[in-house]
Amino acid sequence: MAAGAIDHGAASGKGRLSALLYLLLAVFCLFAFVPGIAALPPTDRDESRFIQSSKQMVESGDFVDIRLQDEPRYKKPAGIYWLQSAAVLASGRGADAPVWVYRIVSVAGATLSVLALAWLGARMFGNSAGLIAGFGLAGLLMLAFEARIAKTDATLLAAVLFAQGALAHLYLCHKEGRTSGVAAWVFWIAQGAGILIKGPIAPAISALTVAAVVILDKDRAWLKTLRAGPGVLIALLVAAPWLGLITWKSGAAFWQEAIGRDFLGKIGSGQESHGAPPGYYFLLFSLTFWPFAVPAVNGGLNALNRFRTDPRLLFCLAWYLPYWIVVEVMPTKLPHYMLPAYPALLLLMAWALTDGSATPATLRRWQLWLYRATVFGAVLVTVLLAAVAVAAVPYVVGTISWWGILAALLILVTGWLASGIRPALPPLQRTVLAAAGAAVSMGLLAGLVAPALKPIWLSPEIATQFKAVKPCPDSRLISAGYHEPSLVFLAGTRTMLTDGATAAAELGKDACAVALIADDQLEAFDGALTEGISSIEELGRVEGVNYSKGHERILTFFGKAR
Repeated sequence: MAAGAIDHGAASGKGRLSALLYLLLAVFCLFAFVPGIAALPPTDRDESRFIQSSKQMVESGDFVDIRLQDEPRYKKPAGIYWLQSAAVLASGRGADAPVWVYRIVSVAGATLSVLALAWLGARMFGNSAGLIAGFGLAGLLMLAFEARIAKTDATLLAAVLFAQGALAHLYLCHKEGRTSGVAAWVFWIAQGAGILIKGPIAPAISALTVAAVVILDKDRAWLKTLRAGPGVLIALLVAAPWLGLITWKSGAAFWQEAIGRDFLGKIGSGQESHGAPPGYYFLLFSLTFWPFAVPAVNGGLNALNRFRTDPRLLFCLAWYLPYWIVVEVMPTKLPHYMLPAYPALLLLMAWALTDGSATPATLRRWQLWLYRATVFGAVLVTVLLAAVAVAAVPYVVGTISWWGILAALLILVTGWLASGIRPALPPLQRTVLAAAGAAVSMGLLAGLVAPALKPIWLSPEIATQFKAVKPCPDSRLISAGYHEPSLVFLAGTRTMLTDGATAAAELGKDACAVALIADDQLEAFDGALTEGISSIEELGRVEGVNYSKGHERILTFFGKAR
């Protein structure tokens, strides 16, 4: 049915997908992104900081000032917190909403991204290419992870794709001698939305793309179609109200934190122990672009040889290459920083798979070596992912996971299919099968394998035991030596993260309080008990591994002796 609904259109970029195909893609996205969002506990530390801050918005009713407990959290604008708070309010669960409610925002952002890329691929290279690009993005490992985590990146990707899609439409319409309709307004609205979600990232990507196109293409008359004057005003109308309110409420604190420390800090130094030398993203490419690294590199390398005669290829390279160079040069590096540029490479992959002349045989010698290195990297990553799927549960828990074995088999088959080496299948069929294999294997890992690693998920076990042993309905947890934000989300906003001596003092003041003391804080806790050890009693114990640090932990609950 789906194949019959395709209007193949011309390769000149006049393709248009039917509503049925967009619905099919949306359903596939739910199949790809939803499994695991309820089973996977809150992850530390970024996700838990986001969801806790959104939770406090709902608790306090203050949707302007962003707080993590009592501390201002001004690293990112309010957009993602508003979306998560809206999801919480819509759920009817209020501040008691489980973590999957917050993650729905990322699922929606990832789904919109897939649909936007499918539209852009069809518009640029025809309908088959649009579907290949859309399914390819839906099956990408990096997006599979970000879609299941309640952070900014999947939602930012949607804003970037709307902006870049509109920008590509403006440029190509000029080249084709056609009018561009409302594309300019879509571009500027998307910029405003991107600013509200993650500050200057979306405008920076578009600015780099425009600069590269201007350098590579001497025809610059298309820039007038951007309507920059009124467009900037539209972007400001989207973002400025909150920016004004937070400036009025915090003074210069928001700008100092968001721009001075967070954005410029990442450019100037390796922030929060995330520094790495140039080449980081090059080395990680086969992992973050799994399972489509090989056909994507083939498309990118072939485009390098032909972009001067094809403005579609020029635009995709202008989107990908400058941004890649910038993030490689930046000292602060995290794998997901490259995600906003990956759609450009998926478009080139789709072009190469639907253009019979784009084959590895046409590559230059250095390009052929790079292609072969990518094949080696893809094989290595596929084998390592399968090994992790098989070994994770036996290593951590000591039992065999049949779900992990099934995921490993699917990973091996998916990597083989996506490589395009064999068997000989039509490109669209191969891409859909590989994306489905990636979706099922990631769903198994996120929904069944990772949640089974209970020793690494300390916060849920701590929160469960705390609810069982707390002496009063409004008891507060005081945690010494275990400071993960996921614990605050699960055990309550009033949870105190401190040291052993302070925990002893707080326990002495509050008969309803429960102290959670890590093994390395026991001595300080005992020494600070003003009424001696006889004044408290042990209520329980949690043992496991703090996965964010890799340390074995023993944590003991104490309360006032009854």
